Amino acid sequence: MKLALLSDIHSNRQALDACMSHARAQGAERFAWLGDLVGYGADPGYVVRQAMALVAAGHCVIGGNHDALAVHPPKPGDRAASTVAAYGAQWTHEQLTPQERAFLAARPLVAEIGGVLLAHASADTPERWPYVDNETAAAQCLDAATRRPGICHVVCGHVHQQTLYQRGTWRGLVCFTPQPGVALPVPPPQQWVATIGSVGQPRDGDPRAMYALLDTDVWLLRFERVPYDHGAAAAAIRATGAMPDYFAQRLPLGR
Repeated sequence: MKLALLSDIHSNRQALDACMSHARAQGAERFAWLGDLVGYGADPGYVVRQAMALVAAGHCVIGGNHDALAVHPPKPGDRAASTVAAYGAQWTHEQLTPQERAFLAARPLVAEIGGVLLAHASADTPERWPYVDNETAAAQCLDAATRRPGICHVVCGHVHQQTLYQRGTWRGLVCFTPQPGVALPVPPPQQWVATIGSVGQPRDGDPRAMYALLDTDVWLLRFERVPYDHGAAAAAIRATGAMPDYFAQRLPLGR
């Protein structure tokens, strides 16, 4: 099975369409979206409707911290209202129908597909949204995941970076920065954690959208980069009149 793994779409219609088209062209048979469907970008309703259609067709969509913010945006004056993540949350909330907000609210924080645990942030206390951005956090994530029967692999989003952490026989973790389009062998029972990056807001200096493909027939994992019209996505953000211009400025920079 070729499983396309997408995360942190952030209401970026142009990036999502590019990644979905690319994945289908690579023969993807199943899709899993790992949360943060909304936030930052201009097209939350479009993205959520695509997610609803995927779930109706039997695919997997889990929730992220920005999705939770869109369902229950912080009120003006709340401490949480001053965070970067909260900017635009009220606007996003207002763009979504009650049915779309209910869909986001119903998303699980983790899911399992064929021995792979999927989480937006981490398998370790997923409700706290920790970042898997170093070997220690990756080890905690992997330890939490492998307590579940049959699980030895974890895929996460949240950090907007593409990284693979593999556990060796000495129990330590080796960290790899993958090259786009290069298939990496990840067979069971080897234990590993992959952070698959962001579809809608890459932050590694490369503006191309990120996602990954996992072929569970041969256990190969491929991290992908996909060009998209980030100029159109930035223009759409500015056209809302509600989002900080910084959200538009960062797209062509990949920051």
